[in-house]
Amino acid sequence: MMARKLANKRTKEILPENVIKEKGLPKGEFTTNWNGRITILEPEISFIAKQLDIKKKGEYAIKVR
Repeated sequence: MMARKLANKRTKEILPENVIKEKGLPKGEFTTNWNGRITILEPEISFIAKQLDIKKKGEYAIKVR
């Protein structure tokens, strides 16, 4: 079974629940209520990453509630 993915309410970064737990991140900063997804591979040359002010590669939610 795959781990549920949660989005950070502030940064919109999407992480699996087990990674959040492994890194010791506060679960209260994440939500299951998100829509859409964008993957940033090279933030330093990505036009979209610049528009969204994303500085590290990863998966991000488009809308977080």
